[in-house]
Amino acid sequence: MAITQREQGDYYGAQETSLEALRCLDIKNTKHGIYLSTIYNNLAISVYELKDYEQAIKFYDTAIKYSDDSTSTQIYMNNLARAQHEQKDYKKAIDIYSKVLRKEKRGSSEYARTLANYAQAMWLNDNSYNPLVAYFEAFHIRAKLNDLWGLNSSYARFSDYYLKINRDSSLYYANKQYAIAKKINSADDEIKALERLIKVGSTDSVTFYFNQYKLINDSIQQARAAAKNQFALIRYEVEKNKAENLRLEKENAEKQNRLIRQRVITGASLFLLILVAGGGTLWYKRRKQRLELEAENKVKETQLHLSKKIHDVVANGIYRVMSEIEHNEDVDRDGVLDKLENMYHQSRDISHNVEQQTITEIPYNEQLASLLKSFAADHRRVLIAGNDAEQWIDVSKRIKEEVKHVLQELMVNMKKHSQAEQVVVRFEKLDQQLTIYYKDNGVGMPAEKSQGKGLANTVSRIESLGGKIIFVSEPGKGLSITTNIPL
Repeated sequence: MAITQREQGDYYGAQETSLEALRCLDIKNTKHGIYLSTIYNNLAISVYELKDYEQAIKFYDTAIKYSDDSTSTQIYMNNLARAQHEQKDYKKAIDIYSKVLRKEKRGSSEYARTLANYAQAMWLNDNSYNPLVAYFEAFHIRAKLNDLWGLNSSYARFSDYYLKINRDSSLYYANKQYAIAKKINSADDEIKALERLIKVGSTDSVTFYFNQYKLINDSIQQARAAAKNQFALIRYEVEKNKAENLRLEKENAEKQNRLIRQRVITGASLFLLILVAGGGTLWYKRRKQRLELEAENKVKETQLHLSKKIHDVVANGIYRVMSEIEHNEDVDRDGVLDKLENMYHQSRDISHNVEQQTITEIPYNEQLASLLKSFAADHRRVLIAGNDAEQWIDVSKRIKEEVKHVLQELMVNMKKHSQAEQVVVRFEKLDQQLTIYYKDNGVGMPAEKSQGKGLANTVSRIESLGGKIIFVSEPGKGLSITTNIPL
């Protein structure tokens, strides 16, 4: 965004955004060098365009320090020399240009650019020096390469050189620059060409050139103002969202406090209710023996159902958030808060013994991708295939919910026990049957783990859908699981 701002003429905004980008990088990490050099070069160009050449020199020096690419370094050095040039420190500029020239390939566009810059600095440093030989050599290289931007620069150099020597020649080259600037659609270069034409043009043509200059200049200013406003609006929206997130965070804390108070009251009420129910049960023991037995079975069923919900929603959900925080250096604070709020709503629904409701309208395939990818880490890759949005269009809500819980259980079990470095999950829907293939390269599943509570719940869920789940484990070679669910 900083580079785009600079290209649109928002030089102050480009500096602000570049400095923001620097805070995302580590100067001690060698892999960040290419990004650091790019950012400092962007900063240097921005302040250069604002004519702060001293600061531009400092930024170019830093860009060169972090650059590990010879081509980029040559460009940064050429830019540094231009800044020294504008500071009128021609000797330093000439010294840098000389070093760059020795490394550039003769006949390349980069060689032509540096040669022209070198000749101009030599001429400005010593009026007796004739830059035309170097200017024409650079011009012929650019013409041969059809380098229109380079030719634009050459025509400008010729016009400036002849300004005080031969006004007709200066006018000729200014006209050539104006024509090519329009061809490459460079409004800034059109402005510079018109400035030259106004200086050397005839009295009759000056008015025309001035009107063109004013028209283009006004358009440039309007375009740059629009660009600044666009990025200002983006920054405003970001800050507004931050404020809204802080408000929601406060509301969530208040809701949690109310929930705790509500649970204390509910617990006391439930205790009294148990005492009354116990006394009533003893009194009606013989008369309602059959009803008591049915009630007892129902309570056990409810407890089992709630236990499974708490295990799937709260325990595995918290484990998943812990995993994300553990394996990500840059924690997405808003994302973690969203997941915790989602678990809060789901746990509240469990306490009221009602069907869980989806809190956010996130597409189901994205929910699955987010769930599975949350178990990825520096030492573990998670690969997903067949998880397209169209895959889930005709699948019922119940199957989707059970599949999500089953996958979460499998991934939690994988992270705890498997020591896997790679996990592959593939979805396939064919002939009214959904098949889920799971494969990891971990240590496999010991026999004593096959009857664990989590995996038992997994088998129970699939069977409740009329499906089958097959575990194939080879100790030391990983675990394969195939799940078939009729649709």
